[in-house]
Formats: sequence, C-alpha cells, structure tokens
Amino acid sequence: MHTESCASCCMRSHTLHHCHLGERGDLLTSSSCLPGGSSTPTFRPMVALILAANRDEFYHRPSKLAGFWGNNSEILSGLDMEEGKEGGTWLGISTRGKLAALTNYLQPRLDPDARGRGELVAHFLTTDMDSLTYLKKVSAEGHLYNGFNLIAADLSTEKGDVVCYYGNRGDPEPVVLAPGTYGLSNALLETPWRKLCFGKQLFLAVVEQSQALPKDDLIAQLLDVLNNDEACQTQPSRTKAGSTCSPF
Repeated sequence: MHTESCASCCMRSHTLHHCHLGERGDLLTSSSCLPGGSSTPTFRPMVALILAANRDEFYHRPSKLAGFWGNNSEILSGLDMEEGKEGGTWLGISTRGKLAALTNYLQPRLDPDARGRGELVAHFLTTDMDSLTYLKKVSAEGHLYNGFNLIAADLSTEKGDVVCYYGNRGDPEPVVLAPGTYGLSNALLETPWRKLCFGKQLFLAVVEQSQALPKDDLIAQLLDVLNNDEACQTQPSRTKAGSTCSPF
C-alpha cells in the first residue's frame, strides 16, 4: 500500500483525489489506482492516495491526539472523548489498509437522542467487512444518526483499491467511486459549495506538481491548502448545471 496523508485543524473541508471539504472537517484526496490493481500515475509515482483533511470542531470538545490503538495497535486516528461518544473518530487508517473519513451533514436541527456518528468510522476500522459491504450495512441503519457523509476505503497493492461513499441524506445505496477527484463538505458528495470548489482548485494545483516534490514539501503545501480560509462560505454557489463553479 502506498499512501501519504496529512491532517490539520483548520479550512473546513476534505478532498479525495479520491477529494473532500466539510463541518466535521474537510477532506481533499487524490487516487491514481484503478480497480484490479492497475494504475494510471497522474501525480506522485507509486502513491495510491493523497489525502489532506482537517477536523472542524469546537475547541472545547475533548479529544485525543492521533495515535495508534486497537488490537495490536493497528489503527491510527484521533479519538473523540465527548461524554457518551467516547471512542468515536472522524478520520482513521489501519495497517491493514482500511481508511475511513466522516463529515457531518448540515441540518437545521439535531436529534439529541441519535447515535454518535463517530462510531461509524471506528467500527469500520475494526471490522473485517470490506468497504462496500460495510456501507450497505450502515445504509440500513442510517436513520439512527443525524446527517452524515462517510467515505470507506480498502487500500491494497494486491487486490487494488476500493473507495466507497454513502450519505444518509442522499441516495439509499452506497456507491463505489471511480479514481479521480471528489469534493465533500457538509452537504452530499460533489455539492458545489464555493469553499469546496475553491479547495479543490488549490488541492489539484498541489497534486499536479507533487511528482517533483519531496514528501515533506508535499505535506507542507497540503497543510497550506488546509490553512487557507478564503471562500469559507456556507451557501452553495449559484452556477448553472454543468458549469464550472467559481470561488467568488
């Protein structure tokens, strides 16, 4: 498995190239591997996934810094320590090649009795289920949670990489994502919020030059993307269907 990742607590998003930007963090990610193990290297050689993400959360919410845990300490993630939701997480990866990331879906009211969404990531990282099977199980229980988006991935140099998505405020079934760049914030996958479109532009600019960058320089530039607080707007951009969205 060839994976590089970085995390920071700042621009509200995730981008997967395989790309994401959001409320419970934003995520930017890039994937070059095709199903079945073949690959079309469009950026850094021998790297299956570039992921940049940060958690957007209240500073007073208790949590543990990223560290290894689980059986044989095979899982790397931060951990939520909020009372009643201890042990959940928003982003994690395991030495077995399992990766998951979560953002909250923006909704006017939260159900105080709903289950903690952070358990969805933690459960995937500790289960033996593959990503698609797991998300199908989650989709049957989606009504038990407040709104969320969940990315689950199995990264393997032998079997090929599989990255899947499910949001409980969207389609009833999870989908397998083709290699490429995606944006995810606090709405459904690829909803063209201005900050999402802007974040993807910044992210892709880094990815395009990543082939020539040493790893530390690549991480530094991805952190610069995450620290960029321009265009942090909460309204979808008003663009016509099929048009390119603008950060302004």
